[in-house]
Amino acid sequence: MDKDASHQSTSQSQSGGETLDKSLLVVDDDRLFCDRLARAMAARGFIARTATNVSEALAAIETSPPAFAVIDLRLGDGSGLDVMRALKARRPDSRGVILTGYGAIATAVMAVKLGAFDYLAKPANADDVVAALMAGRLDTPAEHDPPMSADRVRWEHIQRIYEACERNVSETARQLNMHRRTLPRILAKRAPK
Repeated sequence: MDKDASHQSTSQSQSGGETLDKSLLVVDDDRLFCDRLARAMAARGFIARTATNVSEALAAIETSPPAFAVIDLRLGDGSGLDVMRALKARRPDSRGVILTGYGAIATAVMAVKLGAFDYLAKPANADDVVAALMAGRLDTPAEHDPPMSADRVRWEHIQRIYEACERNVSETARQLNMHRRTLPRILAKRAPK
């Protein structure tokens, strides 16, 4: 009976928009954005901590794995996907969102496979982040999405190969029959519309 009562109180609190553990880790290499988002999330009831690189994030996860995380995809010392992987290994019930200015379908698919609940393009405000953290998985496609441009399709293909090559620039360039110096310039650009 205690088990049912605790389950019921958890369900009620979740349906009311509250969870028992509102710990949150915000990981972004832009210190101003990271601090601003953490403050905005704290104002919405989360207990927010910040990290500005992969090593800080991994240390925070090891010390006290959060229930929620907002993780930038590209960090100065690595990939946000590595942070997501570590978080899910340490706390499988956590809910994470990958946040980036370099949106790509291949990376979004990888993020979801690693356990991310959503994938938001920058700039995303705190309300978007809360909605993503509190919603279900990405299993319903957005309605009325326009078809991708040829540039976007090419960019997505390059991103897919890059992820398949485990982010190895030389191997990706070889598989795409592209000069090795050209690929980093393409990867550094934002996704075409």
